[in-house]
Amino acid sequence: MTRFGVYFRSTVGRKAVAAVTGVVMVLFIIQHALGNLLIYQSAANLNRYAAFLKDKPGIVWPVRIILLAAVGLHVWAVLSLAAQNRAARPVGYAKRTPQASTLASRNILVTGLLLLAFIVFHVLHFTTGTILPSTHMPMDVYGNVVRGFRIWWVSLFYFVAMVGLGMHLYHGLWGSPRTLGVENPYAPAHKPIPQIIAIVVWALFTSIPVAVVIGYLHL
Repeated sequence: MTRFGVYFRSTVGRKAVAAVTGVVMVLFIIQHALGNLLIYQSAANLNRYAAFLKDKPGIVWPVRIILLAAVGLHVWAVLSLAAQNRAARPVGYAKRTPQASTLASRNILVTGLLLLAFIVFHVLHFTTGTILPSTHMPMDVYGNVVRGFRIWWVSLFYFVAMVGLGMHLYHGLWGSPRTLGVENPYAPAHKPIPQIIAIVVWALFTSIPVAVVIGYLHL
C-alpha cells in the first residue's frame, strides 16, 4: 500500500477526509441557501434561476458528482471512525457526565444520519418528483415548493431536518479547522463564527416552509 493509502485509511487521514468533505458540503449549503432567497423576490425569478442551472449541464453535473463523492467519502469516514471507537470500547461508560462536549457534538451521528435521510428525500421530492408526484411540475420550482410545504408532514420533516443541519453545521464548522490544523485544538469550545453561520443557514432554510405554512408564500 502506498504512503497515501496508509494515511487515507489511518485515523488521522479519515478525520481529514471528513473535515475536507465537510467543508465542500458547507460551501454548497451556503450557496444553496442564498439561491433559495430568490423565492422571496418572485416566482419568476426563482424559476428563471432554476432554468439557468438546468441549461448549464457542464457546470451542474460536475458539481453534482463532486457533491456525491463528498457525501460518500464523508459518510464512510465518519461511520468507520465511529465503528473503530465502538470496537475500542465495546462496553459503554456506566455513567457519562459531559464536561466540555456540546449537544451538537454528542449527537453528531444522529444528526448526520438524519441529514442523509433528508438528502435522499429532498432529491426525490423536489428534483425528480418521485415522492408526491401530484405536487411536482417540471420547471415550476416555486409552485413545487409551495405545494410541497402545504403538506403538514413534509414541512414538519423539513423543520426537524433543519434543526439537525444547524447542529451538524455548528460542530463541523468548529471541528474542521482543528482537524486540519488551521486552528488551535485547545481553543475555547464555543466560538461565535460557527454559531452565527449555523444559525443563519438554519434560519434561511427554515424560513421557507414557515412562509408557506403561514401563507406568506402562496400560489
